[in-house]
Amino acid sequence: MKNYDIIIIGAGPAGLSFARSFKDTKLQVLVLEKSPLEKIAKPAPDGREIALTHLSLKIMTEQKTWQALPQEVISPIQYASVVNGDSPYSLNFDHKKAKVDALGYLVPNYQIRQAIYNEVVDLDNIEILTDVTVEDVNTDAETAFVSYMKSTDANTISTAEMVTAQLVVAADSRFSATRRKMGIPCQMRDFSRTAIVCRMQHELPHKETAYECFYYGRTMAILPMNNRVSSVVITMSSSAANTLMNMSDESFNRDIEHHFQNRLGKMTLLDKRYSYPLIAIHADRFYANRFAVIGDASVGMHPVTAHGFNLGLQGQHILATAIKDAATRGKDIASQRILKHYNFLHQQNTRPLYHGTNGIVTLFTSETLPAKLARKAMLHLANNAFPLKKLISNKLTEANQGVNLPKLPLPFFIR
Repeated sequence: MKNYDIIIIGAGPAGLSFARSFKDTKLQVLVLEKSPLEKIAKPAPDGREIALTHLSLKIMTEQKTWQALPQEVISPIQYASVVNGDSPYSLNFDHKKAKVDALGYLVPNYQIRQAIYNEVVDLDNIEILTDVTVEDVNTDAETAFVSYMKSTDANTISTAEMVTAQLVVAADSRFSATRRKMGIPCQMRDFSRTAIVCRMQHELPHKETAYECFYYGRTMAILPMNNRVSSVVITMSSSAANTLMNMSDESFNRDIEHHFQNRLGKMTLLDKRYSYPLIAIHADRFYANRFAVIGDASVGMHPVTAHGFNLGLQGQHILATAIKDAATRGKDIASQRILKHYNFLHQQNTRPLYHGTNGIVTLFTSETLPAKLARKAMLHLANNAFPLKKLISNKLTEANQGVNLPKLPLPFFIR
């Protein structure tokens, strides 16, 4: 039975970023992934573009994954505009007023995954096993145990193998079976809506402006990519989404032009459309005995506020920083003190955003008269109340919160 310091279940962006955090340490890390190697070594385009905050940029720069991205795939967002229904009024944000080069940066999801994988694959202390299915996870006072099955061809009999570690970290998905096995409950919100994502070319320049349009019946984000190309994200009822997915390309083009009120002129679909169900989750806690959850296994966000990947990156950084600090001091890297510390800090980061986002989605997808009036009032308030607008802008451009462990006194239950 082979022993490691940390076993990570899931080789998505959060899991591999977490593994990358232990470069230049003596900690031995095993990553278990159910997908075949080619899917994580050469990720395919999936239609999703990630809006990175300045905090994510700082973490990725520290991990050297930002530098590994091709410059031509990075698209700065200089301005942002929130539109409500058919009203010409909008809530606007400007990078100049925020005193930053850009409000954020748009990067294709598969390019981020590729850059992170390339940074991890050759590290001597990181081992990645693909084509494996985790069968069981359990822990005792000193050790975590993981049993898994290796996928084989039809002529080979698969047998379960077991590995041990000081700590197991689940980074599998928002539907994490590992989280359930370890007895961590979660809140789940099925919005009964579907997100359709694609890239479109357009006649007029976007001027590096991101639009979030809360129309009646659908929400539509138009996110600026380089040149006259934008990422289009439409969220709508699942039945309506099926109709949109089955439209001809020409009908789809005209539909998007019409709903976006021809702001960008003629629009043309560049490649295929992708659809994803909208289900949000938030784990009640982010740890158990010698076990922690990160990424979507801890928090799966509705995409409207674009914080899903950013929170996953921030969470793994908080946990990794605490673990490296403990290892440097010769302490138990999976102690309850360490895991409670991570839970306390990351719950503070995620709970307000999770519930706030769900509240925004509920309000801005309701078509009742009181909701419509409240939507208008909220946009006017946010636009004219300087402290509130500055707070929203700061959430995009902050670069220091959460990167290092705070020097503040810990809560009584962590000391």
